Amino acid sequence: MVAIAATASAEAPQPPEVAAKSYLLVDLTSNQVLAERNADATADPASLTKLMTAYIVFNAVKEKRLALTQPISVSKRAWEERKGGGSLMFIDTTMTPTVDELLHGVIIQSGNDASVALAEAVGGTLEGFVGMMNRQAQAWGLKNTSFKNVTGLTEAGHKSTARELATIATHIITDHPEFYSYYSIKDYKYNNIAQPNRNLLLRRDPAVDGMKTGYTEAAGYCMIASAQRDFPNGKRRLLSVVLNTTSMEARASESQKLLNWGFQAFDALRLFDSNKPMTTVPVWKGKSNEARLGAAGPVFVSVPRGEGGSLQTKLEHTDPLVAPLQKGQRVGTLKVTTAGGAKVAEVPLVVLDGVEQAGIFGRAWDAIRLWIK
Repeated sequence: MVAIAATASAEAPQPPEVAAKSYLLVDLTSNQVLAERNADATADPASLTKLMTAYIVFNAVKEKRLALTQPISVSKRAWEERKGGGSLMFIDTTMTPTVDELLHGVIIQSGNDASVALAEAVGGTLEGFVGMMNRQAQAWGLKNTSFKNVTGLTEAGHKSTARELATIATHIITDHPEFYSYYSIKDYKYNNIAQPNRNLLLRRDPAVDGMKTGYTEAAGYCMIASAQRDFPNGKRRLLSVVLNTTSMEARASESQKLLNWGFQAFDALRLFDSNKPMTTVPVWKGKSNEARLGAAGPVFVSVPRGEGGSLQTKLEHTDPLVAPLQKGQRVGTLKVTTAGGAKVAEVPLVVLDGVEQAGIFGRAWDAIRLWIK
């Protein structure tokens, strides 16, 4: 559910004019791109970098290599971030903030000093942590993302794209839902210094519950915003990315424009439930002579408002299917198209219940039947 690849069909409504150098709007419920411009162009990500910084820390906490209540020493290197002119949590070397406090500092206050302190705690060194960030990006197949630091300050070779930043943000939502609530906090006070979250939409739209802003002179004003609204068929979550706008107000208003349009112009339709068979097919050389095929999770698709009735589905699977078959093994594809044949989505078709291999005589008999067939 996190590979941002499927794109709304050519028959989709035209998106609004968006005053950003590049942008992307994704329906995370259906995993479809609803609108985009220059989404694969490399750009300076500014503090959107801290999405990956936080993700690596979330991993460490989840794997119990770090505890939220653990105090962290503030190094001279972290303290010296105040010389760089970026956002700060305002920690110093006499303090021992906890991991939880530092995560608040990274996510809400966008503190460069907090980012460095956490990076050193997890990676041993700043350089080691940056290596972890890049290895994670590579593991996700992000070919146009390269991190040189943990803060997002401008540096040669430090880059990403709107699409790949959306992938990082989506992984936070799906892989670490227990930590996602940090991104909805409107302000945070540490060391008697209160700072507001720079995500202006948290105070304007009750559906917006994250995620991150960024700014450098090279990057302009950037923002990733996520919103979830209730609809008759369930909750829908959209994610917008706008890069290189002209002001804090512009990045907020352009993000809001995209989110509103996405919710209003498209329906998210639930085609199949999780673990419900779409078809039952014959199996050869197995203890069972048939297998149930379906999707690993519920199948949603986004279509222009009111056009759900024209959708067509087609199942393609390996034939013949020969045991053994593992539960969750991909054996085909569900293709969803419009009446005009435009692709809406492609979903992996998997085995819902494993099928063990038959005994030697059963396999031999089916081998003869396959040969005759």
